[in-house]
Amino acid sequence: MAKRIVICGGGAIGTAIAYFLSRRGARPIVVERNAVGGAASGKSGGFLAYDWCRGQAVDKLARRSFQLHAELADELDNPWGYRRLDTFAGYASEGVEVNAPPGRTWLSQAVTLTGQIGTPDTTALVEPHAFTTGLMRAAEAKGAELKQGTVSGIVRDANGAAGGVELDTGEIISGDAVVIAMGPWSTLASPWLQLPPVYGLKGHSLIFRTGDAIPAEALFLEYQEESGEVLTPEVFARADGTVWACAVSSTSPLPIDPAQVAADEGAHERLERLCRSLSPAIAEAPIVARQACFRPVTEDGVPMIGQVPGVERAYVATGHSVWGMLNAPATGEAMAELILDGAPRHVDLARFSPRR
Repeated sequence: MAKRIVICGGGAIGTAIAYFLSRRGARPIVVERNAVGGAASGKSGGFLAYDWCRGQAVDKLARRSFQLHAELADELDNPWGYRRLDTFAGYASEGVEVNAPPGRTWLSQAVTLTGQIGTPDTTALVEPHAFTTGLMRAAEAKGAELKQGTVSGIVRDANGAAGGVELDTGEIISGDAVVIAMGPWSTLASPWLQLPPVYGLKGHSLIFRTGDAIPAEALFLEYQEESGEVLTPEVFARADGTVWACAVSSTSPLPIDPAQVAADEGAHERLERLCRSLSPAIAEAPIVARQACFRPVTEDGVPMIGQVPGVERAYVATGHSVWGMLNAPATGEAMAELILDGAPRHVDLARFSPRR
């Protein structure tokens, strides 16, 4: 009989695990309290980079995942707008005009580009909500299930191993293994599994409808406001004719319910003013979404991916910070291999162990 794996969380990490498990013939069931891709996995930038994590613990994971993103787009007919990008760095100051960057008519005279930091060989983009929901649909087509519900505890067998989860309704969902992949809300599982802490770092973003006015490019800037504060805006042109932009982060408290995430007062107005000063195309574009989300971070900045210490058949995959969308495919692949084969084949997960 195919293994039944209970995955707590319907974000990019959880759905990627479900997809790679289902591709191996397992029967994953994803338990999501709100909506698939309803938190950071639906509101992030979706930026992908091949070698931007060099020298870091996640370098090999990122390189493998960048490759898998291209393969998945081909394999599943790219319903999430995967596209390769030219990526640039630069700076700007509020109220200060210089010369518009040569050949970049979509940028204003406030922007100075300092160099190209990514090419179509090394940087790419997906629409994150479409990616997350697309992976879930692909997993369901191979036998995975999606269950609406709030997990309230882990079910243990007579030997103390994980044997499923209990929902707040009292319903028991049994399984051969349990995976915690709830982003920053993975910290809610700590009383059940004694996990290391996971925190939420809040970010704000806007989506503009620009049509075909902006080419397949991404922009990373340093932007000085009139107050003297320096922000680091990121601007990504998506394949669906929209532009995603972020710049304003905070350490606001994480609400218990992801549906209760709300923007900080004035954050979107501040971001809109910044964005419209950077580009005449953005200045004329309507806003189609104002978003806020929490990215999961750990104390040492390294994701937790692997078996939970002291509890057989219990696993965790969270803490990917800003690289969750990039690293979702390789995390899903490695977790599927770990659960089904006992060890990953493509990426060594030792550095990501919750035991560290």
